[in-house]
Amino acid sequence: MMEPKRDIRATMEVLRKLFIMPDSPDKFVAFGHELLEMIHEFFREKGGIHSSISLPELSEIFSRTAVPAQPMLIKDVLGEIKEEVIAHSVKVGNPYYIGHMISPTPYFMILLEMIIAALNQNQVKIETAKASSFVEKELVTWFHRLVFGRTDRFYEKNVQNPRVSLGNITSDGTLANLTALAVAREKAFPPEGGFGGIRREGMARGLAHYGCRRAVVFVSARGHYSIIKAANLLGIGSENVVSVPVDRDNRMDVAKLRRRIRALEPDERIMAVVGIAGTTETGNIDDLESLAGISRETGAHFHVDACWGGSVLLVDEYRPMFRGIESADSVSIDAHKLLYCPMTMGLILFKSERDLNQLKHTSNYIIRRNSVDTGRFTIEGSRPFAALKPWAALKILGKQGYRLLFESARKNTAAFQGLLEANGSFEVMNRPELFIVNYRFLPREARECLSGLRGDRPEGFLRRFNRLINALNIKLHKALRREDTTFVSRTTLESTRYRPQRIVVLRAVLANPLTDRDVLEGIVRTHGRIGLDLWREFEPAFRKLLG
Repeated sequence: MMEPKRDIRATMEVLRKLFIMPDSPDKFVAFGHELLEMIHEFFREKGGIHSSISLPELSEIFSRTAVPAQPMLIKDVLGEIKEEVIAHSVKVGNPYYIGHMISPTPYFMILLEMIIAALNQNQVKIETAKASSFVEKELVTWFHRLVFGRTDRFYEKNVQNPRVSLGNITSDGTLANLTALAVAREKAFPPEGGFGGIRREGMARGLAHYGCRRAVVFVSARGHYSIIKAANLLGIGSENVVSVPVDRDNRMDVAKLRRRIRALEPDERIMAVVGIAGTTETGNIDDLESLAGISRETGAHFHVDACWGGSVLLVDEYRPMFRGIESADSVSIDAHKLLYCPMTMGLILFKSERDLNQLKHTSNYIIRRNSVDTGRFTIEGSRPFAALKPWAALKILGKQGYRLLFESARKNTAAFQGLLEANGSFEVMNRPELFIVNYRFLPREARECLSGLRGDRPEGFLRRFNRLINALNIKLHKALRREDTTFVSRTTLESTRYRPQRIVVLRAVLANPLTDRDVLEGIVRTHGRIGLDLWREFEPAFRKLLG
């Protein structure tokens, strides 16, 4: 039971004390200790991954409509946060939570977040981000070198060159992809003759000047939805993002891409080809080398969305999977994924140090023309010093540490796939590359029926069979959520062995370093137990289907 909250009278003396460090660090340390205790207790607490409170009950808690008028004691507000926020947050660090691209972060990240908040640097301008601007540029250079591998001389010249930018720190992968396509748009419709460029005159005049009906972006069917959002924001239009089918390995079908390119009319211009290095649904990597060649042939900007997989380039043994990424014009990476940093931070890297000049902008009071401000090259304005987290993590963990983390993820992926296959009641639906397994619950008798399927079955039998199994897996996923001892996500794929039928699959992301084989065995047992219980409800429909 929470103690009654105490209001205090607002005075400037009281407020000033909140904006300066106490004369003695004891009180500050006491609050910090209390905060860390709350967080520690949250992670040690037994029980489910989600709290038992319902969404309507949460809505009721947070339905106060008036802005608080009277100040409250920090201690009281921390108590409210503990009881009403922390208690009902998702335990994404739980070893049984393998459903999304989020996992526990090293505990030192809490300290880094405190430093970021205390310094409160604004990365838009050197006057509000002195040392931190140089940290950002160094971090961008590290990743630029990992991806593009240019010469020592190139990096020594440009690591802190204020006249160019090798890339940007962004709020997340969506902003990174938006930045890449914004540059691609400017390069596809550059200023020429009487046309001052799209940034100045707009998309309609750009298309008219170049005699184009539309600008096209090609991306695979597994492409992230941020590509469509970027197209909307840039005036390209979601209808002009052309989704190219994928093969059985969830990679863009290069032959079909070529056919779609050949089918374009003369007044349709390819603005960009987007390759995926770690699809969010299946973890697979496009044939980047072939896509790079096609981009060169067509004069299109080649962007690689490596938000999920790009960090794996820290380990040389994974580089062959990314062959061709060094030929990209731009690459996006998320630090809050496989760099194990807290939410959120992205990077966008450009092979040419001049490409971000396409977006360069200035202002009289900030980011002036001859300044060294990084904000001259960014779509975003004010930004926090988020780069400190991956910059410090790379120093603390090193490439050797990340190698061990990725090896753990690889072993867990192989172990989970093996456990599912050995169980006899599951069907693995993808060939995992980057730590994601797609599978579905398929009871043994249903599997046997499927394996013995002959041509004498009536037309449409397989379609009806899969619809039944889809419904079973949707119900299983909901039941797993209710039991709340494990968590996986769910999606629908058209690229499985049953194509073109859309198949409901469960999706496990095996990047959590706290997950081990014992945990995975427990997850498979739980899935199997609940699945078999649910199968009893579906058996009559299955028998009827068999006739």
